[in-house]
Amino acid sequence: MSKRDDYIEKMKLQLDEANTKMSELEAKAKEAKADAREKYAEEMGKLRHQSQLALSKLEELKAAGEDSWDGMVAEMEKIRDAFVHSFKYFKSQL
Repeated sequence: MSKRDDYIEKMKLQLDEANTKMSELEAKAKEAKADAREKYAEEMGKLRHQSQLALSKLEELKAAGEDSWDGMVAEMEKIRDAFVHSFKYFKSQL
């Protein structure tokens, strides 16, 4: 496996793990009081959107040529970091 393939696989695993944890948190949020549930649902929507952005960027990364690879990696890491940060913040609010 090439360094590129290793990176793509590592990134996919990180996103899959975050999505699994997000689903677990979503189940906990549903148990919250009615007023808090609305806020949690809104925040979960934002997280799902960020997750989709990250997965889309991962697909772009897979298709990227060598000439654009480094720039794509930097963008992917920014998107992943924003997603993980938002996820951790949401988790801290539960």
